[in-house]
Amino acid sequence: MGGPHRLSTSSLTLLSLIIFYSLSANARFTPPENYLIDCGSPENTILDDGRTFKSDPQSVSFLSTDENIFATSNSAPPLYKTARIFNTESVYKFLVFQPGRHFLRLYFYPLHHPSYNLTTAVFTVKTDGGLVLLHDFSATNNSNSHFKEYLINVPSDYFSLLFSPLKKSFAFVNAIEFVSAPNELVPDSATTVSPAGVFNGVSGYDFQVLHRVNVGGPTVSPKNDTLSRTWVSDSTHDYMIFPKGDKVVCVDPNTINYRDGGATPLIAPHQVYSSAASMADSGVSNPNFNLTWEMKVDSGFNYLIRLHFCDIVSTSLNTLYFNVYVNGFIGFSGLDLSSLASDLATAYYKDFVINASAVSNGLIRVQVGPSGIETSSPNAILNGLEIMKMRNSAGSLDGLFSSGGNINSRGGSHTTTIAEATGVAIGAIMLLALVVSFIRRKNKARGWDEGGNSFTSWFLPLNASYCSSLLSSKSKNKNGYSSVFPSKIGLGRSFTFNELRDATKNFDESEVIGVGGFGKVYIGEIEKGTKLAIKRGNPRSSQGINEFQTEIQLLSKLRHRHLVSLIGYCDENTEMILVYEFMANGPLRDHLYGSALPSLTWRQRLEISIGAARGLHYLHTGGSSQGIIHRDVKTTNILLDENLVAKVSDFGLSKTGPALDQTHVSTAVKGSFGYLDPEYFRRQQLTEKSDVYSFGVVLFEILCARPALDPALPREQVNLAEWAMQKQRKGVIEMIVDPKIVKSISSESLIKYVEAAEKCLAEYGVDRPSMGDVLWNLEFALQLQDASLQLDPPEEEDDTKTKIVDSEKSKKDDNSDVSVVISDDSGVVIGSPLFSKIQDFEGR
Repeated sequence: MGGPHRLSTSSLTLLSLIIFYSLSANARFTPPENYLIDCGSPENTILDDGRTFKSDPQSVSFLSTDENIFATSNSAPPLYKTARIFNTESVYKFLVFQPGRHFLRLYFYPLHHPSYNLTTAVFTVKTDGGLVLLHDFSATNNSNSHFKEYLINVPSDYFSLLFSPLKKSFAFVNAIEFVSAPNELVPDSATTVSPAGVFNGVSGYDFQVLHRVNVGGPTVSPKNDTLSRTWVSDSTHDYMIFPKGDKVVCVDPNTINYRDGGATPLIAPHQVYSSAASMADSGVSNPNFNLTWEMKVDSGFNYLIRLHFCDIVSTSLNTLYFNVYVNGFIGFSGLDLSSLASDLATAYYKDFVINASAVSNGLIRVQVGPSGIETSSPNAILNGLEIMKMRNSAGSLDGLFSSGGNINSRGGSHTTTIAEATGVAIGAIMLLALVVSFIRRKNKARGWDEGGNSFTSWFLPLNASYCSSLLSSKSKNKNGYSSVFPSKIGLGRSFTFNELRDATKNFDESEVIGVGGFGKVYIGEIEKGTKLAIKRGNPRSSQGINEFQTEIQLLSKLRHRHLVSLIGYCDENTEMILVYEFMANGPLRDHLYGSALPSLTWRQRLEISIGAARGLHYLHTGGSSQGIIHRDVKTTNILLDENLVAKVSDFGLSKTGPALDQTHVSTAVKGSFGYLDPEYFRRQQLTEKSDVYSFGVVLFEILCARPALDPALPREQVNLAEWAMQKQRKGVIEMIVDPKIVKSISSESLIKYVEAAEKCLAEYGVDRPSMGDVLWNLEFALQLQDASLQLDPPEEEDDTKTKIVDSEKSKKDDNSDVSVVISDDSGVVIGSPLFSKIQDFEGR
């Protein structure tokens, strides 16, 4: 295999540049959310990369203010020609179809305005999640534009961006980008350099991108990047400390390879990996210099540093070995790219986290230099680098200030360093041990045994924050009750036993809405008619305890619009009680068959399917670093609120997904017949694709309005999944569609919906789509249905049908956590317009 063509700095020809810029853009990521706003502009702005920024009139629906104050300048660059000005706190609010990682890019340029001097504006920018992006920001230099880029997690179905002027000041912004990013862009772990080790939980952080550099090559514009990023050239920003020791090497970007499990074009485009800085020939056998880049950063923060490598200088494998240093600490010793990437000209990247204590001088220094391993020609290379500031302990990316404007009490440092975090963790463990010891002594004094009858003892595996939530004193109002839902942290509100006894009429049997191995679920009412679902565990029965405890641990950590939300608990005497908000419309199954409830329209069924898919997608991708597998997806575990918004419930059987180096979780088979993944049943190997199979059954159940298993039917029709697939293969799926909706479904929408369900039911998990793909197809099916209605309005619907719930109303409470009642189907069947009493039992 011949070596790549080498070019020195002086021999970079015009032809090379033409090749660089004439290449078609890499396969681009299609973001579910793509909000581009040219603030203050009276018309759309189309950039040279093809992106269209919407005009201010087209984007005003996202904005909370009625003020219309603009600044304009025809001489400014695109996206900086206009600005919107705010005299009071104003909010941009965006609908989020796929929670997860997002790019937020903000443009500021102090244009001239006859009444407002934009260089004097002082304001704070933060998110509805409490993340401070800019604190008391001011664009003081009217000759410079300010571009701020963030990579943040968005956990809910809405994202709000707040502009808060300082008193007697104002705020402004020229343009806003809020665009989905691939979640895999930020892996969960990185290497630490001081001290050497591993930093886990990286994916849970928010970042500000401070530097993104194409080393050795020209600037890469958004037009040539897979995610519309800009990679600046290191030659134009004086990052290189010893430029005389640098020799630029470039190859045709088409020769760059990507391997499975490594870098992808989403991590960095071909143009970044096709150029590099290498060591100039010093004429000696043991060169004693390193290639060095220095970048200014803010002191007091931890930083994620991503280095990009691609061996485009070697002519054979295992001939290039070099060291990598970050702020003087060794990152790699004897790095051999051909072994890590398995070939030459193959993209590779490495993430490092550097402690705030190692960035005290406000500089990050990256160096590469020859190792002590003997080679024919000592060399070292670097292709690209990124520097990202990590959110600090105050929830800020700009100083010590929290979202409330308060200074973080840590005083001397902007963030908790890695070493400090270790000390805090050790202290928490010691404190927890003392708490546990105290509880046990207290229980023993009360005459309770050590077998776990105390509800508190069930929580000992949880982390310290949850334990402290349990042990905190109960706040009282004048009536002796705790205030309604004061906390969203840990297990929420602490209820007294008397409160819950009164709410359920002394746990009257007439208030029972569900029964399982753990005990019973009651409907309760407290304080001005607030309805709750109250799950009371039976301390004298061990049946269901594991499932009950699993649900506690999961719901203490999960927050999503389409997942059940824990409201509070009771921890008195031997009681084990969890409290959830009541769900007015009960389980989905009751709205499909087996009750007298009005039939759902096709559009309502699509929206419910999409909501449930969003909840499961969050579980698989955002619920934890390894993902969570529900393991019991079915229509009785999808609950509907008063607006028919779907929420996934019952996490008693849920499992944490496989680790990064595993493909499955080996576990006993549990679930519900009719929904069980046949591959999981045969091999006892659980993956998230088992949930996908179950959801495919749910989709056909929604479409056909019949149970997953119905022994009363002829043999070939008993199993819904098999029956539906048989009809689909014959091309007559419409024959088994619910007659109440069959005439209202557009053929295009039906085809896309059934296609999604069919793929979910593939025999082997590897052939099934992810929940994200399923969600995309369902949203597309809804779009096709709406498009069909615009072209061919439907006939007047029967008065008995439920009217379609206004989509804005169904999403009005975007800032609140999910509020639902639990449906524990470990022997629970919940019915009636609210929740009826038990009619029969369904085994797992």
